[in-house]
Amino acid sequence: MLYSDRHPSWLHGINPSLKLGLMIGGIVAILFIHNINVIIPLVLALILMLFLGSGQPISRVLLFLIPFLFVFVSTGASMIMFGKGETLWWQWGPVIISRESFFRGMHVGFRAFSFGLIGLLFALTTRPVLLFYSMMQQLKLPPRYAYSFMASLRMLPLMLEEFKTLKQAYQVRGILLMKSWSGLMEGIRLYAIPLLAQSIRRAQRIAVAMEARRFNNSKNRTYYYRSGFSYADGLMVVCWISIFTGAWLIGSWWPMFTITDVRF
Repeated sequence: MLYSDRHPSWLHGINPSLKLGLMIGGIVAILFIHNINVIIPLVLALILMLFLGSGQPISRVLLFLIPFLFVFVSTGASMIMFGKGETLWWQWGPVIISRESFFRGMHVGFRAFSFGLIGLLFALTTRPVLLFYSMMQQLKLPPRYAYSFMASLRMLPLMLEEFKTLKQAYQVRGILLMKSWSGLMEGIRLYAIPLLAQSIRRAQRIAVAMEARRFNNSKNRTYYYRSGFSYADGLMVVCWISIFTGAWLIGSWWPMFTITDVRF
């Protein structure tokens, strides 16, 4: 889990359903941004919000950003080197870099990076349990689905622990897997069947326990965690809209490039 409450910030107190809706809306809005002069300040604003609003140490945030930087480089480079364009800048074999492909690749890279920033900001500031409680109370998600998801999340560490125990048991018995295709298939058979059987037994016990505690579709149930709205939610809405509006104004009034639409 990426979430940590050791360094809480004001984003940790935002209603999870509202935060989820705003970030999904932001991702949809980014899909319709085709101006590189707009998406660059937008990415910079998201980076600033991630460092200042996540509450996490800078070193930890930088560590989490490494995979997204790789996505930025890989998606942008493939479009830059193999995209189409009329104004040729450089060519070497199948690699063709043109003015159009360069700006289109940069735009695609920034778009993918912005998706990663939004997802990382949500994951670092949202406790999964509170998200499901909020979805039950504000979005009317049926409790049986919400509690099932929460139970499945709780199972992940248990499955990892069982995998380690199983691996140690095979090592004690002297079972070594060959580093080949047949060894890979044998490893899947040795690990998948016991883990699947144990997961089915555990799921059955959880289902019986939930039935015993009268988990059903009743709307008049009580909740251990109460989810509501506060002034911080309004501040979040204002900040989120300001980020996108400000990026659009900066890109329109002070463009860095003469290209305003990468779909040319």
